[in-house]
Amino acid sequence: MIIKHCRAILGTFLLLLAAAGTAHGQQEMSQTQVSSAYYKSYTYAKAGNYDDAIKALQLVYQTYPRTFGVNNRLGYLYNLNGKFKNAEHHYKQAISALPDALTPKLGLMYTYLLAQRFDDASELGYQILRIDYYSYYGNLRLAYVLRQQGNLDMAESVLIKMLARYPADPLYLTELGLLTLARGEAARSREIMTEVLILDPENVTAQSVLLSLQE
Repeated sequence: MIIKHCRAILGTFLLLLAAAGTAHGQQEMSQTQVSSAYYKSYTYAKAGNYDDAIKALQLVYQTYPRTFGVNNRLGYLYNLNGKFKNAEHHYKQAISALPDALTPKLGLMYTYLLAQRFDDASELGYQILRIDYYSYYGNLRLAYVLRQQGNLDMAESVLIKMLARYPADPLYLTELGLLTLARGEAARSREIMTEVLILDPENVTAQSVLLSLQE
């Protein structure tokens, strides 16, 4: 039963494109054509060529403009390309296709962070937490947003909640170190960032904070 359910989900994501209907006047694409387009897109993206990674998926998008998979992928690629309005459009299309999915909501939240639309990001973050109270990235991004907004107590409550579950998580500890630094608690920030470097010796943020505290 579980295997059949997983296959159904994968089918929805990748290949059950006809179920959503093709765009007017467009013929359906074969599985091989879709796979080839995605392969080219991933290859371009891996090389940092995001323009061509996006172009490689245009025929898939034009043929199946309302499907989850291609819109979610294009949202991600447009984020990488710094075109946040485009990313927002595609993530919203992906959300419309699969309203219960958290993936495009988290992607759209990240779009708002990159665009420094913190009010939109926090609103979406709370929506995500209503669905999944312990969402890893939902909480992490919400804590970041709240810190940017100056809501340090609320940000700390989010971090403490998650660190109770992930006590040795470098990302959450780094965010806590930045929060304590914003409060002017240099000694506590130094202690936290030192612990981060034990867990993640190449953590650039922790290195930078500790260097600044030595000056």
